[in-house]
Amino acid sequence: MDMPSVVLHSTPPTAAEVVAVARESALVTLADDAVAAMGAARRVIEGLAAGPEPVYGVSTGFGALAVRSIAPELRARLQRNIVRSHAAGLGPRVEREVVRALMFLRLKTLASGHTGARPEVAHTMAALLNAGITPVVHEHGSLGCSGDLAPLSHCALTLLGEGEAEGPDGRVEPSAVLLERHGIAPVELREKEGLALLNGTDGMLGMLLMACEDLGRLLTSADVTAALTLEALLGTERVLAPELHAVRPHPGLAASAANMRRVLAGSGLTGHHQDTAPRVQDAYSVRCAPQVAGAGRDTLAHARAVAERELAAAVDNPVVVDGRVSSNGNFHGAPVGYVLDFLAIVAADLASMAERRTDRLLDRHRSHGLPPFLADDPGVDSGLMIAQYTQAALVSDLKRLAQPASVDSIPSSAMQEDHVSMGWSAARKLRTSLTLLTRVLGIELHAASRALALRAADGGDPAPATRAVLAAAGEGGLGGPGADRFLAPELAAAEALVADGALVRAAESVTGPLD
Repeated sequence: MDMPSVVLHSTPPTAAEVVAVARESALVTLADDAVAAMGAARRVIEGLAAGPEPVYGVSTGFGALAVRSIAPELRARLQRNIVRSHAAGLGPRVEREVVRALMFLRLKTLASGHTGARPEVAHTMAALLNAGITPVVHEHGSLGCSGDLAPLSHCALTLLGEGEAEGPDGRVEPSAVLLERHGIAPVELREKEGLALLNGTDGMLGMLLMACEDLGRLLTSADVTAALTLEALLGTERVLAPELHAVRPHPGLAASAANMRRVLAGSGLTGHHQDTAPRVQDAYSVRCAPQVAGAGRDTLAHARAVAERELAAAVDNPVVVDGRVSSNGNFHGAPVGYVLDFLAIVAADLASMAERRTDRLLDRHRSHGLPPFLADDPGVDSGLMIAQYTQAALVSDLKRLAQPASVDSIPSSAMQEDHVSMGWSAARKLRTSLTLLTRVLGIELHAASRALALRAADGGDPAPATRAVLAAAGEGGLGGPGADRFLAPELAAAEALVADGALVRAAESVTGPLD
């Protein structure tokens, strides 16, 4: 099968192209306009380097050491040293897709023609991506200002043929060995280039772009599981009527309600809330599901807008603009850090509501005729009792992860960098949050599927989309009602159905594309 490919211009790539490079190992080619833009900016840097005036990043030290002017014969060493000294990360390795996104986004900024790096540097970075060489980047080291310094420095170190990297076979080896094996010559840095390779928000932005894609899928998954639970609880779908949401015109609310309505179309189980143990209204966790998921959708739309703006940016300090080099503060990660934290709040609240729905399915006093804990022989069997414990533990973790990282700041660089964004930390915890949310929704899927199977066995008539989901759940490894059995593998299977999109695809096989 042909590999996907991305042509990188001096103008920004799309979010989909970033994800393709990160997750699908898309090949990267530099367009002629990008090479021309880099060449023009490089000529500006070389002119300044030959002049008598000190220029930050070109002929001076960095950060709090910018007061020293660096002699021409020391400048290559200066650029090499900043990469070596800033590659100071510690802890577990960062995921391959994150490192690839980070590298591609830094390459995007080089290609913009605003950094002053030579085209040769960009070609070498593209060669690393295309060869499947992934620098070893560590979890800890970035304060999100000036950008993601330590992570980017570890990537730059591999360009120099130093440090360690993972090859396409998954083995970690010295970078020099991998470069030689793939016929890639190490870069010899010149003025400004070391700084240009490590002064950006690329790590946090890459994680934001992938999180936006993942959360979009999870929000749709939550609409499906909420619809299944509403149906299993014999709730009313009247609260999903479009005219009700027209009087509160939040677009996310309308989209989530429409998704639930389409999943429930043709159900013979909804609308029986007045039959036995009559209730005027369903509980908030059921009735307000589109309000909460819809608010998450609107927050995601804002995050995507911020990500698109940052994707259009050339983040470096200093930058080459209109033939001159200017210092700036554009590397500060606050715009990205804030929305990363917003999305962690969305994940926590979405999971919290899903757990409450699951609990209702298991409680015989609130499940409207379902057996306690959906057990086969309650008392002898515990059913899904402890699955809800696991779900509750996950939600508790999610609430702690929702504590924003971006409100913290620890001064650094001898008080030169006296306010930092912690955007990298916000991105790292968001990735964990989305993994936990996936598991929470998987447990709701398992509980709702079992409850609906019990309803069907008792003569109930689930919606066509529901039946498609139940079939996919059975094929995916979720056992139906019955005596107690080893439950963990089924919960893992439910998680996988949510994670790989199979849950949504099953519903869409009947409903058509969901929002």
